[in-house]
Amino acid sequence: MHPHLESVLWTDDQISRRISDLAAQISADFLACSPPPVFIGVATGAFLFLADLVRKIDLPITVDLIRAESYGSGTVSNEAPTISFGLKVDIKDRHVILVEDIVDTGHTLSRVSEHLKSKGASSVSVCTLLDKPTRRKVNLQLVGDEKYYRGFECPDYFVVGYGLDFAELYRNLPYIGVLKSEHYE
Repeated sequence: MHPHLESVLWTDDQISRRISDLAAQISADFLACSPPPVFIGVATGAFLFLADLVRKIDLPITVDLIRAESYGSGTVSNEAPTISFGLKVDIKDRHVILVEDIVDTGHTLSRVSEHLKSKGASSVSVCTLLDKPTRRKVNLQLVGDEKYYRGFECPDYFVVGYGLDFAELYRNLPYIGVLKSEHYE
């Protein structure tokens, strides 16, 4: 365990097993989807999760990234995320699966989902590795065939690892752990 962490919440083996379960469920749910879904990862936090997830999806898919920034180098969301890096894939009339590292307040998820729908996505389902419902301020409104896939429910701790960061550090840890407060206060 990294010395800046209080504890490990999920090991790399637990994460891998849960991603396999999510991939199997998504593959089954979108088996009859035509054209195939587009997986869009929210950079930078979701890059590891996205890579591991799409390698286990048993469907022909398209993958892209979008960048939405709401934290900067702090620990509190500014509640007004900006999209600073758009898509290169045309998502008009396509089913989109938005891949997030963590859903916390819901501001980023809501903003990106609205953006994707404004680009013509026929649906926007969400797959998040971590869900922190105790901090939710904005709830995503799913409609029709849209689905919400969740890896783990996260307690209200500041977590890092497996793509999640503090000031761009700790993303490379293969597990998810609780950062000691003296390293971010």
